[in-house]
Amino acid sequence: MKASEIMTIGVYTVTPDVSVRDAARLLIEQGISGLPVVDSTGQVVGIVTEGDFLRRAETGTQRRRPRWLEIFVGPGRLASDYVHTHGRKVADIMTPEVVTVSADAPVQDVVDIMEQHRIKRVPVVRDGAVVGIVSRANLVQALARLAEEAPPSRPNDEAMRTQIMAALKKLEWAPHPSLNVIVRDGVAELWGTILDEKKRDAVRVLAENVPGIVGVQDHMVWVEPFSGMAFPPPGDGHPPLATRP
Repeated sequence: MKASEIMTIGVYTVTPDVSVRDAARLLIEQGISGLPVVDSTGQVVGIVTEGDFLRRAETGTQRRRPRWLEIFVGPGRLASDYVHTHGRKVADIMTPEVVTVSADAPVQDVVDIMEQHRIKRVPVVRDGAVVGIVSRANLVQALARLAEEAPPSRPNDEAMRTQIMAALKKLEWAPHPSLNVIVRDGVAELWGTILDEKKRDAVRVLAENVPGIVGVQDHMVWVEPFSGMAFPPPGDGHPPLATRP
């Protein structure tokens, strides 16, 4: 899946000389959370988001530091903060370092960029001009759309069991030698022992992701390595099963 397949088209943009109030009004009127900033040629030069409006002199929310802390922050940082909280133009509050992607960029790359830079949206550009934007909301929408697609016909139980066991063997963390899986009418029963309770949910999720599986029953026993105590799955209602002699 590519960025062009999930991006929002017809993106609203502003220029650096647009007033802060007009930019804020545009965000509200269009129900969006970010605006790419473009120059007179349509090239991306920045981005302004809801976060840039949080600390403003007009609302009395500008950052107030103790006097002693301002000494460590330094005059340069204080001056930059003043511009951001009192500036009248988008150019004063926008983030100039913009991370963009091409329309052909894989969605995986878009997600990697969002995580790496801790951002919520990425403009999509072609020859430097904005042609769309991918936000976290677009990713959720893509997931929902895939979920609505008709599921394939369910394979037989033995084929699903084989797929689960094969998947377990490929993962380094999976306790495949000590586990067994039985599939009946699309329900995967997980049997065996695990030495780390965190693996319980991971094995369950692995089984749930196999096409055709309609449910998972957890019968796995957790054996605590240091004490030798054996604990049944949550909800079993039984006390620890055994201890080392």
